[in-house]
Amino acid sequence: MEIFGSIERLMSSLYPYRMPLTVASLVVAALLGWLVIRRGWHRPVLGLAARRPRLAGGLTLGLFVVAIPLGYYLMSPLWTRTTLEEASPLAVAAATAAPTAGVESVGSPTVNGSEATPTTAPTEPAATLPRELARGTVEGADEFHFGSGRALLIETEPGRFILRFEDFSVRNGPDLFVYLSDDPTGYGSDVLKLGTLKATDGSFNYDIPEGTDIARYRSAVVWCDRFAVLFATAAFQ
Repeated sequence: MEIFGSIERLMSSLYPYRMPLTVASLVVAALLGWLVIRRGWHRPVLGLAARRPRLAGGLTLGLFVVAIPLGYYLMSPLWTRTTLEEASPLAVAAATAAPTAGVESVGSPTVNGSEATPTTAPTEPAATLPRELARGTVEGADEFHFGSGRALLIETEPGRFILRFEDFSVRNGPDLFVYLSDDPTGYGSDVLKLGTLKATDGSFNYDIPEGTDIARYRSAVVWCDRFAVLFATAAFQ
């Protein structure tokens, strides 16, 4: 499948020039069609089809049987979009937190032998979780493989972390996965696979395995396993 990855990278480099290339391709196709008809190169093919219609029909059917599923597999992600919205641990914690700092009773002193109304004093707030550790801006690998949004590393409990995408959007593709990488520019030598891409658009979370040394990783990436192609990267700051 590496050959398909090479083809995709080539097509990605040509994507900014898609309009003039499309026009040029149509012109070349029209000229080739005119030349074939003028020279009569199509007659042997038509003659073979007329003499052996079953062979011609079988070859045509076989071509469609192979080309249509393969073309759909490779091209359908270009127009297939999915959206997922999952709650942020930070937002959930903020919504459920008490509106005021905790208070503690100072005691019940007496005044002239009578018990006074207990007074209160504010307590020092403890370090709260969840908390954001780092974030990065999602950027596409090139003009074809676009990407946007934010990637956040969040500590939900002591030693437990999640990766969260927010306002996220990326070019769809076959066999896409989300990784943490030691390379801030993309897929590196030390990566941690978090799972399949949940959606092309939205905000959603990935659990990071317990015990992971989060300091080793400097970016989140969207990567095509099948063709070894980078789609998007978010370098943590």
